[in-house]
Amino acid sequence: MQINCVIELSMVLDSDKFHKLFARALDRNGYMEENGEEYIDRSMAEKGVTIIYRNSQYKKKVRIFVDLGVVPKDDRDMERSICKLDKRITEYFGFKYRLDDFAISGIVLTADIDVGTHENVLAYLKVLHRIGRVKGFSPSDYDCFEEGESFCLDGNSNGIRFRIYDLESLLKRRLQRMDADRKKLKSVIGEARGILRAEVQLTKQRTVRAYTDTADVSGQMAELLMNRQDVFMDTFSHVIPFGDFYKKDKAMETIRKEVGDAVLRRKMLRLLALVPEKKSLLLAQRAMNCRDVEKVMDMFAKINVSPVTISKRYEIKYLKCLYFGMLDSI
Repeated sequence: MQINCVIELSMVLDSDKFHKLFARALDRNGYMEENGEEYIDRSMAEKGVTIIYRNSQYKKKVRIFVDLGVVPKDDRDMERSICKLDKRITEYFGFKYRLDDFAISGIVLTADIDVGTHENVLAYLKVLHRIGRVKGFSPSDYDCFEEGESFCLDGNSNGIRFRIYDLESLLKRRLQRMDADRKKLKSVIGEARGILRAEVQLTKQRTVRAYTDTADVSGQMAELLMNRQDVFMDTFSHVIPFGDFYKKDKAMETIRKEVGDAVLRRKMLRLLALVPEKKSLLLAQRAMNCRDVEKVMDMFAKINVSPVTISKRYEIKYLKCLYFGMLDSI
């Protein structure tokens, strides 16, 4: 599974040091894109680095966004990439600050799942919405998505966001706003067709630190990159239940056929009926008042059936387990 990675580095400065850095960058570039209290320096964008100066009345902050794209698996290449980043940062700030002077304040891990067609993308999103609430998360909406284009959750206090969305529609809208030429539009949209993009975002320093035991930033970055698949799947598997998606009648038929334990079979059938009634997998699990709900979920995964079923209102009758789609993308 290929996982793209964007890391956010941040550093808080006193007013004097901040304005010296900001003035130096402005003198060098002559122009910065302004967005409220933020000034964006894209002079190193081609190298995957964007620097943002936040000139807030209460906190002066410098943030660096590093787009690592598809990170190499080879340890030596990864180490070289981090050393090269350290050199660029050091040179950019006139040798006053280097990589380890910053803190990793966020990370975005992205995986593209090829589900074949745009119709399939929309079908998956419809059934994923039936998951509803997830433990530790609440449903959220983003202005960049139109209705039916995404399934998004924000952590209640864990500093994690989860988004899965229709990549083609999002890119098409962005390119149209940029007035991109038709040839480029056709090419980009063609590459995104049939792609469900899943994102796991760690948005707090304490959340990032929970996934690394290293003290220095360069070491933390190396550790996070090496373990990025585990970090991504930790949230993805918490949100998306394993198994193929079926209509409820077909799922019930499969459970009756595959599960020999009568008590466990009855609990699985009960959960299957409760999910559409409660409009949430989590609320359905709670309504069962079952002490061994994890055992129930494990059996759903074992027989490769999702407890979240396809609505009878939808024409589509079957969708392959998304985990297999991720493996197909390797």
